[in-house]
Amino acid sequence: MAAGYRGERRAPARRRVGVFAMVVSLVAALLLAPGVASATQTERVEPTAVEAAATGIVKTADLSQFQPGNIISDAKFFDRGTMTEAQIQQFLEARLPRCSAGYTCLRDYSDTSRSTAADAMCGAYSGGVAERASTIIFKVSQACGINPQVILVMLQKEQGLVLSSAPTKDHYRAAMGQGCPDTAACDARYYGFFNQVFGAAWQLKRYANPPGTSQYFTWYAPGKTWNVRWHPNEACGSSPVYIQNQATANLYYYTPYQPNAAAIRAGYNASSDPCASYGNRNFFQFFTDWFGSTQSYNSPFGNVELIRALPGEFEVAGWAADLDTKEPISVHVYVGSVGVAVNADQERPDVGAAYPAVGSRHGFGVRIPAPGAGLFDVCVYGINAGGGSNVMMRCQTVTAMSGSPTGALESVRPVDGGVEVSGWAIDPDTVAPATVHVYVDSVGTALAADKERADLATRFPAYGTKHGFATKLTAAPGSHTVCAYGINVAAGGNVQLGCQTVVVPGSAGQIPELGRAPIGVFEALTLSGSTAVASGWAIDPDTASSIKVHIYVGGTGVEYTADAARADVARIYPAYGERHGFVQQLNLPPGKSEVCAYAINTGSGGHTFLGCRSAEVAVQIADLGRAPIGVFEGLTVSGSTAVASGWAIDPDTTSSIKVHIYVAGKGVEYTADAPRADVARIYPTYGEKHGFGQQLTLPVGRSDVCAYAINTGAGGHTFLGCRTAEVAVQTPDLGRPPFGNFESAAPAPGGATVSGWALDPDTTQPISVHIYVDSTSAAYTADKPRADVAAAYGLGDRHGFSEFIPMTSGSHTVCVYPINTGPGGHSWLGCRTITVP
Repeated sequence: MAAGYRGERRAPARRRVGVFAMVVSLVAALLLAPGVASATQTERVEPTAVEAAATGIVKTADLSQFQPGNIISDAKFFDRGTMTEAQIQQFLEARLPRCSAGYTCLRDYSDTSRSTAADAMCGAYSGGVAERASTIIFKVSQACGINPQVILVMLQKEQGLVLSSAPTKDHYRAAMGQGCPDTAACDARYYGFFNQVFGAAWQLKRYANPPGTSQYFTWYAPGKTWNVRWHPNEACGSSPVYIQNQATANLYYYTPYQPNAAAIRAGYNASSDPCASYGNRNFFQFFTDWFGSTQSYNSPFGNVELIRALPGEFEVAGWAADLDTKEPISVHVYVGSVGVAVNADQERPDVGAAYPAVGSRHGFGVRIPAPGAGLFDVCVYGINAGGGSNVMMRCQTVTAMSGSPTGALESVRPVDGGVEVSGWAIDPDTVAPATVHVYVDSVGTALAADKERADLATRFPAYGTKHGFATKLTAAPGSHTVCAYGINVAAGGNVQLGCQTVVVPGSAGQIPELGRAPIGVFEALTLSGSTAVASGWAIDPDTASSIKVHIYVGGTGVEYTADAARADVARIYPAYGERHGFVQQLNLPPGKSEVCAYAINTGSGGHTFLGCRSAEVAVQIADLGRAPIGVFEGLTVSGSTAVASGWAIDPDTTSSIKVHIYVAGKGVEYTADAPRADVARIYPTYGEKHGFGQQLTLPVGRSDVCAYAINTGAGGHTFLGCRTAEVAVQTPDLGRPPFGNFESAAPAPGGATVSGWALDPDTTQPISVHIYVDSTSAAYTADKPRADVAAAYGLGDRHGFSEFIPMTSGSHTVCVYPINTGPGGHSWLGCRTITVP
């Protein structure tokens, strides 16, 4: 049964019908050709459908050849040219020469089809009255590009219709199992033979996400490995399957189970194993016995079980075989554009047990050097041994563990007679310690980065912890540039890990005057009332002594000495000691002030600007119990998110005040402290920190959003106003068809009133309906209020239609079609025959 638009799984009860149909098919086939020898699969006898029926050839599919990852080739599945309409009819008649009395068999069945417009899945279909089943099968196969043999097999595996001599109405109305999930009864919108055949073919094309549709169906995408369940009962488990092509992916979307070993052993019978499922086994078996191989030829098959990056290389492993030979075949592994050939000749008893026809020597495992850093497509091909062609078994994009070294020169510390350096380095092409070259000016020293660095294990778990370096290097007193380089071993090049300039003290600890500018940081400005504290540190690299800093409040500067103890600074600059901090108390005027700091050079060279920070001292205003003022200016809505904006001031304070914003009776407190220069120009005494722009989450439907400015002292609060917003119900477009009800066609002089309702489950908006009177149509909008529809489906009430359509006197056929708003097909709500007076 079909997985439907949402990928639902199929009902186990229907699968029992499929088992019965299997047994009937075998008995019927044997009755057709008593004494005729069967053609074996190795003979590659692939008669046409008519030849198979006429000659009575009975083939018993070799289920050991069932490949869960390649049930049928794309070439076979999408070949619309395998049978003519006449051949389909002859096939049905040959398969079932006689029908039981009182029943209409598929060979004689007819149904009224409807016209459909072309879309991304199928071409246009021209409907007809009382079309034969063979006609519908042929026309759908041509419109949708599906092999008519596939449709015939699915009609058999789902409801046994090809071979049933006593089919019921229920069999026809769910002929392909389309819209019949495991979790519920079949969807009545898909009832009817034409709806089933066309809907299933349309769905089989939709699974490929053709251009113009969404990328919804991705969980069995070909070229990847997916866990496919054995049975609807989750307790039965699953196993990984590498899906080789789109046709196989389509079958798993439609019937998301693979046969287990018990189902394979059972042949055309049911197994006693409660975890056995038969849908995709039956597809393979019926197709093979009726039409020959599901493959266009015997191409290689197998499974790539491992593709991973290792330091400096890629590891690839799996198995591959070709039904044309028992000998090991060649496998080509490409990293980017560079390929390596390897024989798949390792022992794999599991493969031999699953495919006894090819033996067990088909495993492979290879490691390939990585060409460098970055993303690479690692692709594995099975090389064909006979008829057929090479097959891409898997292609995966992998990040290489390769390239240039990485690391850091973390510390360069001047000491008596030289510098102490430390850091780490890793070359991604090897787990061995990397080589590091450290230069003091132009003199280099080679080091092994082999010291323990446990902290690197979490960042580089594949490389171990022996990648640190630390040593002391000789250097004369004075300024030196110290640089470290990671030395490359494979792909990539050498990398600079860092450079630092340090001053090595002389024998008496003297630092030479080199005219260098001071360094430091203006770290913080804290405010309490009108008192601020400016803090930070400053060093002149040409002296270990404390230096001056100038701190400006507005345009007025005061000189201070940066001599507070800073042990943290001393650890970073040990040659200079710790007396380089500043923590200065400042008095700020009312209003906003800019506080800026400068480090003052002790010798030649310029001073250094350390930065500015802002502070605002509140203006003291007497609390007179005045109510706040402000404006709730706007409410902008995007989806279910709204932004409420405005401003609010309490005239009794310059401080920002609170606003309470209510959504549908529920309030939240916010602070109106966003900058509003426009408000400050109008109320200069109060500054600019009085705006609010708050993001709110609105419920579905209509909401009133109200704002209040909250008084900071005596006096009442102020209501700033309310605004209204409406959030629409968000419904994802899943390509589902519209549905509804054609309720009445009431004739009156001059015409008839056509009424009902229609909606698209992928939107809450009204949709279009096309109303046909005989062969003439017109489009209308189903937007009239229908409270009953809203209560039933929760998609709003604007889905009704009631249109008076002019007609001549006499008999007329009135038909109604709801039109899909996105991907997916339109629907038919029915036809009524009326007589206009």
